[in-house]
Amino acid sequence: MAKVILTDGDEGVQLIVKQPKPRRSAKPKVTVRHPVHVLYGGADRYNAATAAKLGEIARAAFSEYARDFAQFAVAVGLPEGANLPTEAKQVAKLERELSQQNTDAESVDALTWRVYHRTRAKLETEPIEDFRIDFEDGYGFRPNDEEDADAERAANELAKAMDDGSITAFSGFRIKSFAPETYGRAVRTLEIFLSTMLEASSGRVPENFVVTLPKVTDRREVKDLADRLKRFEKKWKLVSGSIGIEVVIETPESLFSDKGEFNLRRIASSQKGRIRSAHFGAFDFTSALGIPATHQGIRHPACTLARQMMLLAFAPLGIRVADSVTTTLPIVLHKGSKLSAEQVEENRRSVHEGWAVHFRNVSASIGEGFYQSWDLHPNQLPARYAANYTFYLRSAKANAKRLRGFIDRATKAHLTGNVFDDAASVRGLIDFWKNGLGCGAFTDDEVEELTGIPAEKIATMTPAGVAELTTR
Repeated sequence: MAKVILTDGDEGVQLIVKQPKPRRSAKPKVTVRHPVHVLYGGADRYNAATAAKLGEIARAAFSEYARDFAQFAVAVGLPEGANLPTEAKQVAKLERELSQQNTDAESVDALTWRVYHRTRAKLETEPIEDFRIDFEDGYGFRPNDEEDADAERAANELAKAMDDGSITAFSGFRIKSFAPETYGRAVRTLEIFLSTMLEASSGRVPENFVVTLPKVTDRREVKDLADRLKRFEKKWKLVSGSIGIEVVIETPESLFSDKGEFNLRRIASSQKGRIRSAHFGAFDFTSALGIPATHQGIRHPACTLARQMMLLAFAPLGIRVADSVTTTLPIVLHKGSKLSAEQVEENRRSVHEGWAVHFRNVSASIGEGFYQSWDLHPNQLPARYAANYTFYLRSAKANAKRLRGFIDRATKAHLTGNVFDDAASVRGLIDFWKNGLGCGAFTDDEVEELTGIPAEKIATMTPAGVAELTTR
């Protein structure tokens, strides 16, 4: 096997080919995977079966309102859906034809077909990637004894989910903010939850576990939380950094300090390695700016500005950024078994409208560099995954051609068609394939077939980019 090393020096991008020395088997690298969503749920309703139940709801909505790939393509707003047949027999015929051949993701029919089936497979195998037990907006203000009880009960349920294997790949809980008026309550919930969970789990912490701190305005709040987590880790003899921090940026004060300093970077750099991700809260942010309620939303220009500032502050430090929520929900308006034809149609329109809005928002967020964002309802998940799979599948062949072209002719940075590729763009291409693998857009075999690089090699590359590639 030849080792291909990319270097980015004064003379441009160079490729050095070396024969590796024989060596003993090395410890495998840890796969870095990023969730594409986070679903919040009130702590009072959480139990070990919550993720499974929410998955069932998402699958039921998909089964009821996406009867075939053509209907689903139209429902989420895929432009390719406009050319698909609508008559059931014609759709079924096209479905058979596509299932019996090697589909090409760049063709109109095959793209919509693959998006539909990848979405269905995801809903069947891992509908919820990241779940946050919420003691803030999704929970509200309650008497102390009630929140104490919910913190203890939810922590025990999370420990139970760890034991029975039903816990999501990413998990955590959101406390109230460290603002003066809620500080005491936030600390109390933090202490009860962590103590109970660690006791019930015999001192174990779930993988990819975080405490979410909302409405962060100053790095001192983050330091306070980090100090408390360090004490927990020391007391329970946990590896330092076992409990991560997730900050929510949702106030204008978080952007700039009173002295005009770039406050986001101060927050981001205050706890390197401890802060796992930074989430954006669009509605609190726009409300604080005095933007009318009718104009508040994830796509407001003020939100776009804040998101890009978050990227500047957090992304260079390897901190994942996540976008806000879509509040138009794909839910039914009428319930019951005896609905009129008009009510059935209104339900269909409501779900499809919610899917279309969420699909547009998720697609726009990805385009702005936010590969994760919030979900408020499990019915949003079909549109969530459809947006992700459309993004990856639509450009898979073009990105594979660019990556292979760079490796094949990488003595210097080069052009693939009219696209200039250097080491920096190759890092982005590797992230494209790694993230696509993580969310289920590609299979291992597809990645290796298209790129010529084994999927396990891509999956273990660090998010910062490519230091080296190994090819046959």
